[in-house]
Amino acid sequence: MYAIIATGGKQYKVAEGDVIRVEKLAAEDGAEVTFDDVIAVSSDDGMLFGDAVKSAEVKATVVKQDKAKKVIVYRYKRKSGYHKKNGHRQPYTEVKIDSINA
Repeated sequence: MYAIIATGGKQYKVAEGDVIRVEKLAAEDGAEVTFDDVIAVSSDDGMLFGDAVKSAEVKATVVKQDKAKKVIVYRYKRKSGYHKKNGHRQPYTEVKIDSINA
C-alpha cells in the first residue's frame, strides 16, 4: 500500500517505513506530524482518489532537521569584470512514514 501526498509545493509517493526529505516543517525531532493533503491511495481494490481519500491521512515521525549540501551560485558577465559568488543551503526535514490511514 502506498499514498501520494502533497507538502511544501511538491508531491511524494510514500509507503509505510519510508524515510523522505520534505521542505522544512515547524516540528521538533521525534515529533509526530500528520499530512492531510493526500492525493491518492493504492489499495487492494485499486487506486482511490478524489472524494474517496478526503478523510485519509498519513502519519509520520520527524527524524531530523538539517540543511542540504551547499549549492554554489556564480554570476558572471564577460568583458566587464563582473562576477559574484554566493552559496545556498536549503533546509529540509527528514520524516519516517509510520502509517497510512485511508
